[in-house]
Amino acid sequence: MDRIKIIGGNELNGIIPISGAKNAALPLMIASLLTDDTLTLENLPRLADVEQLTRILGNHGVDVSVSGRREKQSQSYARTVSFTARHIVDTTAPYELVSKMRASFWVIGPLLARMGTAKVSLPGGCAIGTRPVDLFIDGLEALGADIEIENGYVIANAKSGLKGADFEFSKVSVGATHVMMMAATLAKGTTRISNAAREPEVSDLAKCLNAMGAKISGAGTSVITIEGVTSLSGARHRVLPDRIETGTYAMAVAMTGGDVVLAGTSSDLLNSALDTLRTTGTEVTSVENGIRVRRQGGDIQPVDVSTDPFPGFPTDLQAQFMGLMTMANGVSKITETIFENRFMHVQELARLGANISLDGQTATVTGVKELKGAPVMATDLRASSALVIAGLVADGETNVNRVYHLDRGFEQLEEKLTRCGANVSRVSD
Repeated sequence: MDRIKIIGGNELNGIIPISGAKNAALPLMIASLLTDDTLTLENLPRLADVEQLTRILGNHGVDVSVSGRREKQSQSYARTVSFTARHIVDTTAPYELVSKMRASFWVIGPLLARMGTAKVSLPGGCAIGTRPVDLFIDGLEALGADIEIENGYVIANAKSGLKGADFEFSKVSVGATHVMMMAATLAKGTTRISNAAREPEVSDLAKCLNAMGAKISGAGTSVITIEGVTSLSGARHRVLPDRIETGTYAMAVAMTGGDVVLAGTSSDLLNSALDTLRTTGTEVTSVENGIRVRRQGGDIQPVDVSTDPFPGFPTDLQAQFMGLMTMANGVSKITETIFENRFMHVQELARLGANISLDGQTATVTGVKELKGAPVMATDLRASSALVIAGLVADGETNVNRVYHLDRGFEQLEEKLTRCGANVSRVSD
């Protein structure tokens, strides 16, 4: 099994290209089920989750075509991939596929809207919390679906088609917003979703669906309106930059010191996180086609932070920020409000010498003068990147095990860091 080996102590200097967003790519790929025409996605990252979802879509009958390299394009450059669901041959998403990636449950919306039926396995638990599917079911039932749960499967039917409705989510959910928005594009009449997620990935999906012929307004606000259409066509769409990857590398620069341009991204995608980072004493400025992050001298200042839905501080950057705070000059408090079990990285950071105490959903981090390299184990995708950030400054060698977590959401991580001066390598045992 692969592991990431890090020899700490090097500043980061140079340019890090930001890949397409995993959290945008997955719902965009699933949207291909809504039409028998071809949906072409540019800037699709090479990630384990993308490859797994490609296999899941293939099970439903989606044909996938990957464009070849272009002149002067590096091998690691994100791909252009076309998805064609000319004929959906199976409306069942089986447990053995859905259990490997929770986002694959989202196929229930497009399958139900286009085919009038779907049978999708419950995704089960998750390392960072239960993340139940009741919000998805409530939303689809509001559109007229008949839903039953039998033998671990959600069985949904709408033989006469879905119908537009007004619906308010009891809790903000990005995934449920994606699913209901996709389903409503082919519903009869108008759907109004209240308390909708406002994340950039939701707006990106709406932009793509509109290019396919949908009539969606209000995406990016808490109220989204969808006027149903009879069918959607194909389109060509570029996946937006990954704001979580952007924030992760920005925090890595803040941790190590140095001067890095994060290329191909925008500060508008994560203003709250960047504002928080500035408070730590890190210089963050917008430049042409990217963001410049610089910390040259001076202590890392402690900052209290609480995760919130967009536009608040992202839960997907909580672990990375905690890694940064382990070396702050003082005490910081980090409160997690989104997922109930997203502090499993605490014990692994402690192995590197971090001083962290937990009280419910709040972690108190007392900064230390030095971290020491050690073998650590990734417990989930974002936790693994926090361990990398800590390992970049730890004295000696840090080995991050279970690297498959990193491969789910970070494209070419070790190459990107190495090009900026880090001593990071992948080791196969």
